[in-house]
Amino acid sequence: MDVEELRQRLEYEPQGLPLSANLLAKCRIDVDKVEQALTWQQSQPNHYILTPSDPLYPPLLQQISDAPLVLFIKGAIESLVIPSIAIVGSRNASRGGIDMAAELAYNLSTQGFAITSGMATGIDGAAHKATLAANGSTLAVLGTGVERIYPQRHQQLYHDIIHSGCVMSEYWPHIGPYAGNFPKRNRIVSGLSLGTVVVEASRKSGSLISTRLAMEQNREVFAVPGSVLGGYSQGCHDLIKNGAKLVESAADIIEELGSLSDYHLEQLHQRHHIQDNDICDLPFPSLLASVGYETTAIDAVVEDSGKPIDLVLVQMLELELQGWVAAVPGGYVRLKRS
Repeated sequence: MDVEELRQRLEYEPQGLPLSANLLAKCRIDVDKVEQALTWQQSQPNHYILTPSDPLYPPLLQQISDAPLVLFIKGAIESLVIPSIAIVGSRNASRGGIDMAAELAYNLSTQGFAITSGMATGIDGAAHKATLAANGSTLAVLGTGVERIYPQRHQQLYHDIIHSGCVMSEYWPHIGPYAGNFPKRNRIVSGLSLGTVVVEASRKSGSLISTRLAMEQNREVFAVPGSVLGGYSQGCHDLIKNGAKLVESAADIIEELGSLSDYHLEQLHQRHHIQDNDICDLPFPSLLASVGYETTAIDAVVEDSGKPIDLVLVQMLELELQGWVAAVPGGYVRLKRS
């Protein structure tokens, strides 16, 4: 469905939308607001609006009970297909906490995981920055609209994330920083991720909301221990006492995530499955020829193919599942000759 057709259907044929009768009955369609959103989407090639029926809507997020009905995304859309791990913690983190978050994020990203966080100061910012330093993909879930940078000190970080990952929000693009929106966005942070890692959290830390939500979503929860003095890690210690896995290194996390990572890939495979009779229409040979034995950026593959990025991602996933290529930080590498 193209944008103009969607406009027409929203205004004149809302019953034709892919919504249940119960949900449609509760909806009040604000045509002007929808028009603003669609105008925003068309204004830049890296602006996207996803709903749960979209093939690129993250499959793990779709599994939670209150998955957002719309996601505004700005950046590299292909980063959404990479299995993700959330790293959260204190805004007023110690030097040791920031260093630990950075080490975990860097090492996890070099193992092919995307890192999800909330772009707040402290632990969030450290996780995003370390992932970028590793040339990995990082996802920032905002408590504002995607056109509002908060906190202001993270302006450069915001722009850096967009180039190798994405910022996303369920709020309209220009919504400002309202306090009640930040706890609500935490369900998206945990819902996107195979597991949530907490680094340095007191018992009153807002980051513990993410871990409670992760538990409710049947996701893994990890906690980094800290000093018993000062109370800065009491929240982490409570999590460990209640069954969260104690984390000292990225290896502690990776060994717990095998089955969930397999599930994530299987869901993507089912959603994008390419039937045998479709292969003649999909340029697998040209895509495979575009991927070298050293890291090849997805942008280069898209440019060589001349195909829409959505289609290229589907085909690359199929090649990955067949063992021809592997997804690595920064793109793909070729695994075998044709």
